[in-house]
Amino acid sequence: MADVSLRHVGKTYENARATTIEDLSLDIRSGEFVVLVGPSGCGKSTMLRMIAGLEELSDGQIWIGERRVDELEPRERNIAMVFQNYALYPHMTVAQNMSFGLRLAGMARPEIRRRVEEAAEVLDIAGLLDRRPKQLSGGQRQRVAMGRAMVRDPAVFLFDEPLSNLDAKLRGQMRAEIRRLHKRLKATTVYVTHDQMEAMTLADRVVILHGGRIEQQGTPQELYERPATRFVAGFIGSPTMNFLPAEIVMTDAGPALKLGEATVPAPVAKAEALAERVGQTVEIGVRPEHFLADGDPSFSVVVDMAELLGPTTLVHFTLAGVACSAMLPPERAAGEGERQGVSIVSAWIAIFDPATGRAL
Repeated sequence: MADVSLRHVGKTYENARATTIEDLSLDIRSGEFVVLVGPSGCGKSTMLRMIAGLEELSDGQIWIGERRVDELEPRERNIAMVFQNYALYPHMTVAQNMSFGLRLAGMARPEIRRRVEEAAEVLDIAGLLDRRPKQLSGGQRQRVAMGRAMVRDPAVFLFDEPLSNLDAKLRGQMRAEIRRLHKRLKATTVYVTHDQMEAMTLADRVVILHGGRIEQQGTPQELYERPATRFVAGFIGSPTMNFLPAEIVMTDAGPALKLGEATVPAPVAKAEALAERVGQTVEIGVRPEHFLADGDPSFSVVVDMAELLGPTTLVHFTLAGVACSAMLPPERAAGEGERQGVSIVSAWIAIFDPATGRAL
Protein backbone atom coordinates (compact mmCIF):
# COMPACT_ATOMS: atom_id res chain seq x y z
CA MET A 1 0.00 0.00 0.00
CA ALA A 2 1.12 3.60 -0.50
CA ASP A 3 0.41 7.19 0.43
CA VAL A 4 -1.36 9.38 -2.15
CA SER A 5 -0.57 13.07 -2.33
CA LEU A 6 -2.31 15.71 -4.47
CA ARG A 7 -0.23 18.88 -4.50
CA HIS A 8 -1.85 22.13 -5.71
CA VAL A 9 -3.86 20.23 -8.31
CA GLY A 10 -5.99 22.13 -10.79
CA LYS A 11 -8.22 21.20 -13.70
CA THR A 12 -9.75 23.52 -16.28
CA TYR A 13 -11.59 22.37 -19.38
CA GLU A 14 -11.50 24.30 -22.65
CA ASN A 15 -14.44 26.68 -23.07
CA ALA A 16 -15.51 25.99 -19.46
CA ARG A 17 -17.13 28.91 -17.67
CA ALA A 18 -15.33 28.10 -14.44
CA THR A 19 -12.39 26.06 -13.16
CA THR A 20 -13.50 22.56 -12.19
CA ILE A 21 -10.77 22.11 -9.56
CA GLU A 22 -8.53 24.90 -8.29
CA ASP A 23 -5.33 24.63 -6.22
CA LEU A 24 -6.44 21.53 -4.34
CA SER A 25 -4.05 19.71 -2.00
CA LEU A 26 -4.84 16.46 -0.19
CA ASP A 27 -2.70 13.84 1.56
CA ILE A 28 -4.04 10.30 1.99
CA ARG A 29 -2.19 7.98 4.36
CA SER A 30 -1.22 4.44 3.44
CA GLY A 31 -4.07 2.08 4.32
CA GLU A 32 -6.59 4.89 4.84
CA PHE A 33 -10.15 4.76 3.48
CA VAL A 34 -10.97 8.26 2.23
CA VAL A 35 -14.36 9.14 0.76
CA LEU A 36 -14.80 12.13 -1.56
CA VAL A 37 -18.36 13.39 -1.35
CA GLY A 38 -20.26 16.42 -2.55
CA PRO A 39 -23.04 17.58 -4.88
CA SER A 40 -23.03 16.96 -8.62
CA GLY A 41 -20.37 18.99 -10.41
CA CYS A 42 -18.20 19.57 -7.33
CA GLY A 43 -15.17 17.84 -8.90
CA LYS A 44 -15.04 14.56 -6.97
CA SER A 45 -15.11 12.23 -9.99
CA THR A 46 -12.65 14.47 -11.81
CA MET A 47 -10.25 14.12 -8.86
CA LEU A 48 -10.54 10.35 -8.95
CA ARG A 49 -9.98 10.24 -12.70
CA MET A 50 -6.89 12.41 -12.36
CA ILE A 51 -5.43 10.02 -9.77
CA ALA A 52 -6.21 7.13 -12.16
CA GLY A 53 -4.66 8.91 -15.14
CA LEU A 54 -7.93 9.15 -17.06
CA GLU A 55 -7.85 12.97 -16.88
CA GLU A 56 -4.83 15.20 -17.40
CA LEU A 57 -3.96 17.84 -14.80
CA SER A 58 -3.97 21.52 -15.72
CA ASP A 59 -1.78 22.31 -12.70
CA GLY A 60 -0.04 20.58 -9.81
CA GLN A 61 1.34 17.12 -9.13
CA ILE A 62 0.10 13.71 -7.97
CA TRP A 63 2.36 11.35 -6.03
CA ILE A 64 1.76 7.71 -5.11
CA GLY A 65 4.32 6.64 -2.57
CA GLU A 66 7.71 7.99 -3.65
CA ARG A 67 6.74 8.30 -7.33
CA ARG A 68 5.29 11.26 -9.13
CA VAL A 69 2.60 9.70 -11.33
CA ASP A 70 0.72 12.52 -13.06
CA GLU A 71 2.97 12.18 -16.12
CA LEU A 72 2.68 8.36 -16.23
CA GLU A 73 0.19 6.26 -18.19
CA PRO A 74 -2.66 4.72 -16.13
CA ARG A 75 -1.18 1.20 -16.43
CA GLU A 76 2.09 2.46 -14.90
CA ARG A 77 0.51 3.89 -11.74
CA ASN A 78 -0.19 0.60 -9.91
CA ILE A 79 -3.82 1.50 -9.21
CA ALA A 80 -7.03 -0.47 -9.67
CA MET A 81 -10.39 1.17 -10.33
CA VAL A 82 -13.92 -0.12 -9.70
CA PHE A 83 -16.49 1.63 -11.89
CA GLN A 84 -20.17 2.45 -11.46
CA ASN A 85 -21.23 0.27 -14.41
CA TYR A 86 -18.98 -2.72 -13.47
CA ALA A 87 -17.27 -2.66 -16.94
CA LEU A 88 -17.32 -6.48 -17.27
CA TYR A 89 -16.81 -8.26 -20.58
CA PRO A 90 -20.13 -10.03 -21.31
CA HIS A 91 -18.56 -12.85 -23.38
CA MET A 92 -16.08 -13.81 -20.63
CA THR A 93 -16.68 -15.89 -17.52
CA VAL A 94 -16.23 -14.44 -14.04
CA ALA A 95 -12.79 -16.04 -13.79
CA GLN A 96 -11.76 -14.66 -17.18
CA ASN A 97 -12.98 -11.17 -16.28
CA MET A 98 -11.07 -11.22 -13.01
CA SER A 99 -7.86 -12.49 -14.61
CA PHE A 100 -7.94 -10.39 -17.78
CA GLY A 101 -5.45 -7.75 -16.65
CA LEU A 102 -3.06 -10.35 -15.25
CA ARG A 103 -3.12 -12.32 -18.51
CA LEU A 104 -2.35 -9.16 -20.48
CA ALA A 105 0.59 -8.54 -18.16
CA GLY A 106 1.96 -12.01 -18.94
CA MET A 107 1.67 -13.41 -15.43
CA ALA A 108 2.17 -17.16 -15.03
CA ARG A 109 -1.04 -19.23 -15.12
CA PRO A 110 -0.57 -20.87 -11.68
CA GLU A 111 -0.17 -17.45 -10.04
CA ILE A 112 -3.21 -16.09 -11.89
CA ARG A 113 -5.29 -19.05 -10.74
CA ARG A 114 -4.12 -18.61 -7.15
CA ARG A 115 -4.97 -14.91 -7.09
CA VAL A 116 -8.39 -15.36 -8.70
CA GLU A 117 -9.38 -18.21 -6.37
CA GLU A 118 -8.18 -16.32 -3.31
CA ALA A 119 -10.09 -13.15 -4.24
CA ALA A 120 -13.21 -15.17 -5.12
CA GLU A 121 -13.10 -16.84 -1.71
CA VAL A 122 -12.80 -13.49 0.09
CA LEU A 123 -15.71 -12.05 -1.92
CA ASP A 124 -17.89 -15.16 -1.61
CA ILE A 125 -18.11 -15.70 -5.38
CA ALA A 126 -16.03 -18.89 -5.60
CA GLY A 127 -19.07 -20.77 -6.89
CA LEU A 128 -19.63 -18.27 -9.71
CA LEU A 129 -16.29 -18.42 -11.52
CA ASP A 130 -17.69 -20.28 -14.56
CA ARG A 131 -20.71 -18.01 -15.01
CA ARG A 132 -21.01 -15.04 -17.35
CA PRO A 133 -22.06 -11.53 -16.23
CA LYS A 134 -25.62 -11.85 -17.58
CA GLN A 135 -26.18 -14.76 -15.20
CA LEU A 136 -25.28 -12.65 -12.14
CA SER A 137 -27.24 -10.23 -9.95
CA GLY A 138 -26.13 -6.61 -9.63
CA GLY A 139 -24.43 -7.28 -6.31
CA GLN A 140 -22.59 -10.30 -7.72
CA ARG A 141 -21.38 -8.27 -10.72
CA GLN A 142 -20.05 -5.63 -8.37
CA ARG A 143 -18.19 -8.30 -6.41
CA VAL A 144 -16.61 -9.51 -9.65
CA ALA A 145 -15.52 -5.96 -10.47
CA MET A 146 -14.00 -5.67 -7.01
CA GLY A 147 -12.29 -9.05 -7.45
CA ARG A 148 -10.76 -7.92 -10.74
CA ALA A 149 -9.24 -4.99 -8.86
CA MET A 150 -8.07 -7.14 -5.94
CA VAL A 151 -6.13 -9.69 -8.00
CA ARG A 152 -3.83 -6.97 -9.28
CA ASP A 153 -2.62 -6.26 -5.71
CA PRO A 154 -2.48 -2.51 -6.45
CA ALA A 155 -0.96 0.24 -4.34
CA VAL A 156 -4.27 2.15 -4.39
CA PHE A 157 -7.92 1.16 -4.89
CA LEU A 158 -10.19 3.72 -6.58
CA PHE A 159 -14.00 3.39 -6.40
CA ASP A 160 -16.19 5.58 -8.63
CA GLU A 161 -19.76 5.49 -7.24
CA PRO A 162 -19.75 1.66 -7.32
CA LEU A 163 -23.12 1.16 -5.60
CA SER A 164 -25.27 3.72 -7.38
CA ASN A 165 -26.86 1.12 -9.69
CA LEU A 166 -28.02 -1.09 -6.80
CA ASP A 167 -31.28 -0.93 -4.86
CA ALA A 168 -31.32 0.41 -1.31
CA LYS A 169 -31.19 -2.98 0.44
CA LEU A 170 -28.33 -4.25 -1.70
CA ARG A 171 -26.42 -0.99 -1.27
CA GLY A 172 -26.52 -1.52 2.49
CA GLN A 173 -25.21 -5.06 2.13
CA MET A 174 -22.44 -4.01 -0.25
CA ARG A 175 -21.36 -1.16 2.05
CA ALA A 176 -20.76 -3.75 4.74
CA GLU A 177 -18.87 -5.95 2.26
CA ILE A 178 -16.61 -3.11 1.15
CA ARG A 179 -15.86 -2.06 4.71
CA ARG A 180 -15.11 -5.67 5.71
CA LEU A 181 -12.84 -6.05 2.67
CA HIS A 182 -10.94 -2.89 3.52
CA LYS A 183 -10.33 -4.03 7.09
CA ARG A 184 -8.98 -7.32 5.77
CA LEU A 185 -6.75 -5.89 3.04
CA LYS A 186 -5.71 -2.64 4.80
CA ALA A 187 -5.70 -1.10 1.33
CA THR A 188 -5.27 2.58 0.55
CA THR A 189 -8.71 3.43 -0.83
CA VAL A 190 -10.20 6.54 -2.46
CA TYR A 191 -13.96 6.26 -2.85
CA VAL A 192 -16.24 8.71 -4.66
CA THR A 193 -19.96 8.96 -3.93
CA HIS A 194 -22.79 11.48 -3.93
CA ASP A 195 -24.47 9.49 -1.13
CA GLN A 196 -23.57 10.96 2.26
CA MET A 197 -24.80 7.77 3.97
CA GLU A 198 -22.08 5.81 2.16
CA ALA A 199 -19.53 8.43 3.13
CA MET A 200 -20.48 8.36 6.81
CA THR A 201 -20.55 4.57 7.13
CA LEU A 202 -17.47 3.66 5.07
CA ALA A 203 -14.86 6.35 5.62
CA ASP A 204 -11.94 6.72 7.97
CA ARG A 205 -11.93 10.30 6.69
CA VAL A 206 -14.54 12.18 4.65
CA VAL A 207 -13.51 14.97 2.28
CA ILE A 208 -16.42 17.24 1.35
CA LEU A 209 -15.97 19.08 -1.96
CA HIS A 210 -17.87 22.16 -3.01
CA GLY A 211 -17.19 24.14 -6.16
CA GLY A 212 -13.89 22.39 -6.86
CA ARG A 213 -12.48 23.09 -3.40
CA ILE A 214 -12.27 21.16 -0.15
CA GLU A 215 -14.97 22.58 2.11
CA GLN A 216 -14.02 20.45 5.13
CA GLN A 217 -12.40 17.12 5.91
CA GLY A 218 -12.36 14.93 9.01
CA THR A 219 -13.85 11.83 10.54
CA PRO A 220 -17.57 11.28 9.94
CA GLN A 221 -18.29 12.15 13.57
CA GLU A 222 -16.26 15.38 13.40
CA LEU A 223 -18.14 16.57 10.32
CA TYR A 224 -21.51 15.66 11.82
CA GLU A 225 -20.92 17.24 15.22
CA ARG A 226 -18.67 20.18 14.27
CA PRO A 227 -19.43 21.38 10.73
CA ALA A 228 -17.12 24.23 9.73
CA THR A 229 -19.62 25.84 7.36
CA ARG A 230 -23.34 26.05 6.76
CA PHE A 231 -22.87 24.06 3.55
CA VAL A 232 -21.30 21.13 5.40
CA ALA A 233 -23.95 21.27 8.12
CA GLY A 234 -26.73 21.09 5.53
CA PHE A 235 -25.05 18.44 3.40
CA ILE A 236 -24.25 15.96 6.15
CA GLY A 237 -27.15 14.37 8.01
CA SER A 238 -30.51 12.94 7.02
CA PRO A 239 -33.04 14.40 7.62
CA THR A 240 -31.15 17.61 7.00
CA MET A 241 -30.30 20.19 9.66
CA ASN A 242 -32.82 22.96 10.39
CA PHE A 243 -31.53 26.53 9.89
CA LEU A 244 -33.16 29.41 11.80
CA PRO A 245 -32.43 33.13 12.19
CA ALA A 246 -31.69 34.17 15.78
CA GLU A 247 -30.69 37.34 17.60
CA ILE A 248 -27.90 37.24 20.16
CA VAL A 249 -29.12 38.73 23.46
CA MET A 250 -27.60 39.02 26.91
CA THR A 251 -29.44 37.57 29.92
CA ASP A 252 -28.56 37.27 33.60
CA ALA A 253 -27.24 33.79 32.81
CA GLY A 254 -25.08 35.00 29.90
CA PRO A 255 -25.50 35.13 26.11
CA ALA A 256 -28.65 33.58 24.68
CA LEU A 257 -30.35 33.15 21.32
CA LYS A 258 -33.74 34.73 20.68
CA LEU A 259 -36.00 32.92 18.20
CA GLY A 260 -39.28 34.74 17.78
CA GLU A 261 -40.76 35.20 21.26
CA ALA A 262 -38.64 32.50 22.95
CA THR A 263 -35.05 32.57 24.18
CA VAL A 264 -32.71 29.57 24.17
CA PRO A 265 -29.49 29.46 26.22
CA ALA A 266 -26.39 29.69 24.05
CA PRO A 267 -23.99 26.72 23.94
CA VAL A 268 -21.51 27.15 26.79
CA ALA A 269 -18.58 26.53 24.44
CA LYS A 270 -19.63 29.50 22.28
CA ALA A 271 -20.58 31.93 25.06
CA GLU A 272 -17.40 34.01 24.87
CA ALA A 273 -17.63 34.49 21.11
CA LEU A 274 -21.33 35.37 21.28
CA ALA A 275 -20.81 37.90 24.07
CA GLU A 276 -18.91 40.06 21.57
CA ARG A 277 -21.81 39.95 19.11
CA VAL A 278 -24.79 40.91 21.31
CA GLY A 279 -27.50 42.51 19.17
CA GLN A 280 -26.34 40.79 15.99
CA THR A 281 -28.36 38.28 13.98
CA VAL A 282 -26.86 34.87 13.33
CA GLU A 283 -28.10 31.67 11.72
CA ILE A 284 -28.37 28.66 13.99
CA GLY A 285 -28.47 25.02 12.99
CA VAL A 286 -30.46 22.40 14.88
CA ARG A 287 -30.53 18.76 13.84
CA PRO A 288 -33.96 17.06 13.97
CA GLU A 289 -32.85 14.75 16.79
CA HIS A 290 -31.83 17.74 18.95
CA PHE A 291 -35.42 18.87 19.41
CA LEU A 292 -37.01 17.44 22.56
CA ALA A 293 -40.68 16.87 23.36
CA ASP A 294 -40.28 16.31 27.12
CA GLY A 295 -39.45 18.64 29.99
CA ASP A 296 -40.38 22.33 29.88
CA PRO A 297 -41.00 23.21 26.20
CA SER A 298 -39.61 26.48 24.84
CA PHE A 299 -41.91 26.53 21.82
CA SER A 300 -45.49 25.57 21.04
CA VAL A 301 -45.96 24.81 17.36
CA VAL A 302 -48.68 23.37 15.13
CA VAL A 303 -47.79 20.09 13.43
CA ASP A 304 -48.05 20.32 9.63
CA MET A 305 -47.29 16.64 9.06
CA ALA A 306 -46.14 13.67 11.12
CA GLU A 307 -44.25 10.76 9.51
CA LEU A 308 -44.04 7.54 11.50
CA LEU A 309 -40.64 5.98 10.82
CA GLY A 310 -40.87 3.00 13.17
CA PRO A 311 -38.82 3.84 16.28
CA THR A 312 -39.17 7.60 15.68
CA THR A 313 -41.66 10.07 14.24
CA LEU A 314 -40.54 12.93 12.02
CA VAL A 315 -42.70 15.92 12.92
CA HIS A 316 -42.87 18.87 10.51
CA PHE A 317 -43.79 22.37 11.70
CA THR A 318 -43.00 26.06 11.24
CA LEU A 319 -40.79 27.87 13.76
CA ALA A 320 -39.73 31.53 13.50
CA GLY A 321 -41.18 31.55 9.98
CA VAL A 322 -39.03 28.60 8.83
CA ALA A 323 -40.15 25.06 7.96
CA CYS A 324 -38.52 22.65 10.43
CA SER A 325 -38.53 18.97 11.29
CA ALA A 326 -37.98 17.20 14.60
CA MET A 327 -37.31 13.53 15.28
CA LEU A 328 -39.39 12.56 18.31
CA PRO A 329 -40.46 9.36 20.08
CA PRO A 330 -43.82 8.24 18.63
CA GLU A 331 -45.49 8.38 22.05
CA ARG A 332 -44.46 12.04 22.44
CA ALA A 333 -45.32 13.21 18.92
CA ALA A 334 -48.51 15.14 18.20
CA GLY A 335 -50.65 14.46 15.14
CA GLU A 336 -51.28 16.65 12.11
CA GLY A 337 -53.00 19.92 13.06
CA GLU A 338 -52.30 19.43 16.78
CA ARG A 339 -50.07 21.53 19.01
CA GLN A 340 -46.62 20.22 19.88
CA GLY A 341 -44.37 21.52 22.63
CA VAL A 342 -40.66 21.34 21.76
CA SER A 343 -37.38 22.56 23.21
CA ILE A 344 -33.84 22.59 21.80
CA VAL A 345 -30.75 20.92 23.26
CA SER A 346 -28.62 24.06 23.44
CA ALA A 347 -25.29 22.21 23.68
CA TRP A 348 -25.77 20.90 20.12
CA ILE A 349 -26.75 24.19 18.47
CA ALA A 350 -24.45 25.14 15.58
CA ILE A 351 -24.05 28.87 14.95
CA PHE A 352 -23.10 30.41 11.63
CA ASP A 353 -22.19 33.89 10.42
CA PRO A 354 -24.97 34.69 7.90
CA ALA A 355 -22.58 36.73 5.76
CA THR A 356 -19.79 34.17 5.38
CA GLY A 357 -21.52 30.90 6.20
CA ARG A 358 -18.64 30.01 8.52
CA ALA A 359 -19.26 28.50 11.95
CA LEU A 360 -18.61 30.76 14.92
